[in-house]
Amino acid sequence: MKKHIPNTITCLNLISGCIATYWAFQGDYQMALLFIVIGAVFDFFDGMSARLLHVSSPIGKELDSLADDITFGFAPSAIVFSYLSSLTANSQLPIAYLAFIMAAFSALRLAKFNLDERQALGFIGLPTPANALFWGALIVGCGEWLATLPYVVYFILAGILISSYLLVSEIPMFALKFKTWGWKGNEVKYIFLLTCIPLLLLLGVSGLAAIIAWYVILSVINSHFFSKDS
Repeated sequence: MKKHIPNTITCLNLISGCIATYWAFQGDYQMALLFIVIGAVFDFFDGMSARLLHVSSPIGKELDSLADDITFGFAPSAIVFSYLSSLTANSQLPIAYLAFIMAAFSALRLAKFNLDERQALGFIGLPTPANALFWGALIVGCGEWLATLPYVVYFILAGILISSYLLVSEIPMFALKFKTWGWKGNEVKYIFLLTCIPLLLLLGVSGLAAIIAWYVILSVINSHFFSKDS
């Protein structure tokens, strides 16, 4: 019985992504973001439960990647597609379909992750949950303001290309895993955690998007400076 628990949790992640996609196509970005967050919670616990119960399996690994591409690849792409559709005239609607480039690159990133043995203690490229949370929080928190900008469509399209690049890039990005609790060797992690709370308090939901952007910046700084000294 216990061997089915992790896969059941993974399926709940996948279902959350399907529901998030539904709300995205309905234009309810808040509900879409909520179910992406719920999916992220399930994604956290499926791996933990597999390790605790000692029931990790190849099928579980493949199922996890499939669920992640729905929740953290297709669902945020649907949010961006729906948002771009609301900003463009019918004649420009094909532009909105470019949002689904992120779903394809998310799938590629997940496939690479499954084969890349370098990502045990950190990440190479932007994790798909981080990318999904960025876009969901950006549209929910800043969507109305962005719509007032004259070139918002091109801004969003540029963001899609940047996100797609970051997903499959060779940029090392830190994970919040601690071997020790001291400051030495954990500088960037502590700086990141200490800045998350004020960003959320000051910016609300859009603060989550700012946190993801800050995470990428700190990862680049860490890979060029701190990691060389450790």
